[in-house]
Amino acid sequence: MARTIDGKQVANAIIATVTEGASTLEFQSGVKPCLAVVIVGDDPASHAYVNAKSRMAKQCGFHSIQRSLPADIKQETLEELVAGLNLDPNVHGILVQLPLPKHLSPEPVIAAISPDKDVDGLNVINAGKVAVGDLQSGLLPCTPAGAMLLVEEVHGRDLSGLNAVVIGRSNLFGKPMALMLLAANATVTMAHSRTRDLPAICRTADILVAAVGRAHMVRGDWIKPGATVIDVGINRIPAPENGEGKTRLVGDVMLADAACIAGAVTPVPGGVGPMTIAMLMSNTLKAAQRAVD
Repeated sequence: MARTIDGKQVANAIIATVTEGASTLEFQSGVKPCLAVVIVGDDPASHAYVNAKSRMAKQCGFHSIQRSLPADIKQETLEELVAGLNLDPNVHGILVQLPLPKHLSPEPVIAAISPDKDVDGLNVINAGKVAVGDLQSGLLPCTPAGAMLLVEEVHGRDLSGLNAVVIGRSNLFGKPMALMLLAANATVTMAHSRTRDLPAICRTADILVAAVGRAHMVRGDWIKPGATVIDVGINRIPAPENGEGKTRLVGDVMLADAACIAGAVTPVPGGVGPMTIAMLMSNTLKAAQRAVD
């Protein structure tokens, strides 16, 4: 049976380190890290994510600011709000919850966030630093950075000689994940919807990362025996066994198959998910420390 990579345990260790760091920063400088989260509209899932982030920020000893905006807000008004947060010296991290309502364009909003306060790591300046292999001076995108730490739990920081396959080429995850694996000396293949014979490509992977948003797409015969499988997918499927109308969360990987073939695998839930919010807190502390320096 494959080893289960416990994302909750790793995330809890990061949160403990961040909490201690925030306390030290406040004691030494009088500065308390501050995370500002902007949410537009009334999407229940987005509000649940934002509330979780706000609670975690408070748990870490941060100030937490939440700006809830109406769904019909104009593009320029949203960008002006972000500009105001950029100028506020008491705000160290800015996060605009995605997705935005359809009439709003997310790219200009993300571009409007100061790279120094871009704790989601999505601004083109921070994305460009990842692209050129600079993983130190910017702020890394939270989910791929968290997934990399789970890879390190198994393989350490140097991935020399290992083949990695990333399924998915999104700007939010797939591309930065591939670049981080490359920076760790893995030989990386990016696979996507146009890839020919995807199962055969996946079977070459010592490290297989799935991030496509299709429940149970990756089956057992896609996995190289002994591979490390990082499942980033979060999909809700019907669960009639739990009652009428009930659902449950599953990943992009058929976990039962992977557990019999892989060497290590992340579960869903409890794998990559907890790492995302932990890395958000880590980035916020880092931004606050840099502001003081």
